[in-house]
Amino acid sequence: MNPKTFAVDIDGTITENGGGRIHLEALAALRHVKELGHNVIFVTGRSSVEGFLLSVFGGTTKIAVGENGGCITVDTNEHVLLGNIEQCKEAFQIIQDRIDNVVEKPVFPRMTEVVLERTFDLDLARKLVAKENLNVSLSDSQYAIHINSSGIDKGVGFKEIMKRLSISSDDVIAIGDSATDIPLFKIAKTSIALGNSFDDVKAQATMTVSAKAGDGVIEALDKLAPLISGV
Repeated sequence: MNPKTFAVDIDGTITENGGGRIHLEALAALRHVKELGHNVIFVTGRSSVEGFLLSVFGGTTKIAVGENGGCITVDTNEHVLLGNIEQCKEAFQIIQDRIDNVVEKPVFPRMTEVVLERTFDLDLARKLVAKENLNVSLSDSQYAIHINSSGIDKGVGFKEIMKRLSISSDDVIAIGDSATDIPLFKIAKTSIALGNSFDDVKAQATMTVSAKAGDGVIEALDKLAPLISGV
């Protein structure tokens, strides 16, 4: 059996039901998966540095995709930038000037995106982006609104990891909860939507579990046990 590569979201997935704190039992379960010989890689809307630090302290595979695919951290001082932060900053200024209640979210420093509070009309902002032909996309991770360069998503970022580590999509298992995880689901042979996912996210997954967030990750790994118990 080939080793599997787990692509795992962070917020809403290995946190305690959206509270932002890491669900320690879920992290321990993922570390056990790594100890069995599989890869466990965090793919997040947060900074790739946050994902990398979590991998170091959590005992998973030390590489991370962050900023919804815009940035990959492969070592302490080595980052692969796929997005263009200047495009995102220009778009942010236009959106902020034209739409009420557009505010940057205080987050870890970003290298390829701009992160906003969920305080404004996202559909209105998307219409503005289209009207002005801005070369960016807007997405809602349920944690924040993200401005990314057009063509950047978690699937694009993770494909770079697959190239680096010679990973086949047949061996990828994706776990997530939000619309930003759907591009990741599309490149994974097995994809799992947690109980706190919206119906449109569940519809894109090959499997769903009833439990939410970290508890859902544990439920998913229990269901996958026959597939991953031995490499």
